[in-house]
Amino acid sequence: MPYLYQDSKPRPAAHPGGARATHSSGKGYEELKRDCLRRGVLFEDSDFPACNSSLFFSENPPIPFVWKRPGDIVKDPKFILGGATRTDICQGDLGDCWLLAAIASLTLNEKTLARVVPLDQNFGPDYAGIFHFQFWQHNEWLDVVIDDRLPTFKGRLVFLHSAELSEFWSALLEKAYAKLNGSYESLKGGSTIEAMEDFTGGIGEMYDVKAAPDNFYEILEKALKRGSMVGCSIDTSSAAESEARTPSGLVKGHAYSVTGIEEVSYRGRQVQLIRIRNPWGQVEWNGPWSDNSPEWRSVSPSEQRRLSQAARDDGEFWMNFKDFKVHFDKVEICNLTPDALEDSTAHKWEVTIHQGSWVRGATAGGCRNFLETFWTNPQIKLHLTEKDDGQDDCTFIAALMQKGRRKLKKLGAEMLTIGYSIYESPGRDGHLGKDFFRYHPSKARSKTYINLREVSHRFKLPPGDYVVIPTTFEPHQEADFCLRIFSEKKAITEDLDENVAIDLPEPLHPNPSPQETEEEKQFRALFDQISGKDMEVSAEELEYVLNAVLKKTKNIKFKNLSLISCRNIISLMDTSGNGKLEFSEFKVFWEKMKKWINIFLQFDFDKSGSMSSYELRGALKAAGYQLNNYLLQLIVLRYSDEQFQIEFDDFLNCLICLENASRVFQALSVKNKEFINLNIGE
Repeated sequence: MPYLYQDSKPRPAAHPGGARATHSSGKGYEELKRDCLRRGVLFEDSDFPACNSSLFFSENPPIPFVWKRPGDIVKDPKFILGGATRTDICQGDLGDCWLLAAIASLTLNEKTLARVVPLDQNFGPDYAGIFHFQFWQHNEWLDVVIDDRLPTFKGRLVFLHSAELSEFWSALLEKAYAKLNGSYESLKGGSTIEAMEDFTGGIGEMYDVKAAPDNFYEILEKALKRGSMVGCSIDTSSAAESEARTPSGLVKGHAYSVTGIEEVSYRGRQVQLIRIRNPWGQVEWNGPWSDNSPEWRSVSPSEQRRLSQAARDDGEFWMNFKDFKVHFDKVEICNLTPDALEDSTAHKWEVTIHQGSWVRGATAGGCRNFLETFWTNPQIKLHLTEKDDGQDDCTFIAALMQKGRRKLKKLGAEMLTIGYSIYESPGRDGHLGKDFFRYHPSKARSKTYINLREVSHRFKLPPGDYVVIPTTFEPHQEADFCLRIFSEKKAITEDLDENVAIDLPEPLHPNPSPQETEEEKQFRALFDQISGKDMEVSAEELEYVLNAVLKKTKNIKFKNLSLISCRNIISLMDTSGNGKLEFSEFKVFWEKMKKWINIFLQFDFDKSGSMSSYELRGALKAAGYQLNNYLLQLIVLRYSDEQFQIEFDDFLNCLICLENASRVFQALSVKNKEFINLNIGE
């Protein structure tokens, strides 16, 4: 099963200096390169071989690709020629404009670019056919090595390439990102902000342009000045409109980069302009302030030079900001740190990160629409203790990210629809139950549930304790997730997972009653009939007795108790150590089982005769067992069926195993205490 419980205790934000090597050999870039130079060979990456599986997973290549190294494509290849710029990004025959728009934004910040694209690489004397790039993934920086064999057709690069045919950094970066995600095909379709976050470890915020705040121009201006990466797009109303060109030269459903924002003096007044880049390297806006528009004739040559204005068909163009708001629908900003864009003062933000999983039948409860299972989702407690400077509230950003879905595309996985709700904490520890959510509304929530990799939103709430519930929209959907909390002041987060605890009643030692009830008479008669002359029941005899009785019990679904289960029962109840049960021992067990039947019926809310696995946490707690998410998920995997139902025989087996395990644990604890006391006495 791909989704196992992950410890969701808060952990600090990762730093790129400690990027983890990812090659299957366990070697890093430098060691792999030295090995190649010593052996006099060019590196060939066995983790991402030059074959069709690295290209596509759902189809065969439409044309016969030939993998070539840069030196086989041009005479004098360069890694970077004249600096890495946005004109180095020209889209090929792959639908990854979202990635290319992010790369174009990356070139605007030299420090960030150098972190992702180590600049000390080249095709010089120490060339060994190996290159490396660094990406952020779920609070970890990874160093991805590749060989430089690239897919070509008729001697030209098929996918991302530079306008300068002898420059290869952008094509190699795309290959490294394809390797990170499993294949080139995995890069088809996406959100620009996804790649922006992988390049920076930053936090993304999305704006609906039509509903943007009044100071939206200032927000974008400040974002670009601080090195934030900005992308934009035009919505489509149907799949047929994807990448459809409008009469004004813009492309619907296509990812653009925002590369500049300036005011220009025009006929005695200031006009707000915004610069956009199409990663195709061509197809531009043809309205006011486009490359050859008459407006530029009224702008001085010095101003044009300041704005780097040139009439080239390179995919980059200026627009009046008013026109931008009319024609574009979405803007994505990836802040390298989530500094408040509405404030001129930079802030140092506190960051905590939780890793977790939604597991079917245990912690994949779906959104609040599904109350019966919603409460079983992971719960993270958020302590907001300090107000913002000069404010009455506490500002924080909650960003929920589903992990690894792009890499799982080849297995048929798609982005799930995700979101979260935030509740005021009732002031008690432990996992909140169903009734709390039945009677308490949320204090805040993500703006929408959407099938993006990450959903984030900025909140202002009064100081206090809150509980964040990350969920998928539908229940029973599995994925790993990463929840990041950015706060202006120190905020404390903790996972509301249960501590493992056992609270069992004292074992029963029944005294024989002067007069047996009718039920006791029936059981004694059955016991006498089965036990034989020794008046004790073996595992085989117990198997017959329990199956005969439980199959006649009303309101519960029951398949069969196995011989192994009955041996476990005898191990649990046998006080004499002879491997059999006397009537008094059997009677104690039967009282215990009657209690377990009542608990089972209590948590069979739909009276179907079986219990939902999502109710197992509450049922086990009623029986005296408090489990954490990890143990709960393992038990659900072991005892529930494909419909997340647990029949009584499985519930009984579960309780027998837990009680036997608790006895062993208690015995070991006593022995350890005796050992410690003995050593202290010495």
